[in-house]
Amino acid sequence: MKRFSMLFCAILAGFSLHAQDRYFTKTGHIDFFSSTPIEDIKAANDQVTSFLDIRTGEMVFSVLMRSFTFDKALMQEHFNENYVESDKFPKASFEGKIMGPGKIQWDKPGAVTVTVKGKLTIHGVSREIEESGTFTVEAGKISGKSVFKLKPEDYGILIPQIMRKNIAEQMTITVLMYYLPYKK
Repeated sequence: MKRFSMLFCAILAGFSLHAQDRYFTKTGHIDFFSSTPIEDIKAANDQVTSFLDIRTGEMVFSVLMRSFTFDKALMQEHFNENYVESDKFPKASFEGKIMGPGKIQWDKPGAVTVTVKGKLTIHGVSREIEESGTFTVEAGKISGKSVFKLKPEDYGILIPQIMRKNIAEQMTITVLMYYLPYKK
């Protein structure tokens, strides 16, 4: 019995240690911005779910497309119905990895620039991407930020010629995550 208790405690300790390697958020933020001489378009989504494993560097994101909000209701309607087709493609996702996670001192406060590589899926189209970002460690919390560009056409999102002057060829994407230790 004593041996079983010691084994059980060792297993629990292993799970606890492993759990400290995992971070999670349900309130991540992604926005995109398009600027043309005719009009600026901005949308934001504060319901991004993400997991980060600091031991392996693995990270995943899941974004409900209908959760993007726009200043103008008509823009939001067009985005969901005509462009990203949210009923057909309800989520966007990212599955990737931080390059060289072992070089990051996750237990020390401060910021570090990283490269993240993985598969971004939007509108049913998956593409390999590699982008830079910054992780900041402060008081047991980890935040992450990345700003990058993407072309809607690369993901099968077609912009009608009549709207081409209103929507930039490349969107600026900003990702902000505020991770907390994951607890089951």
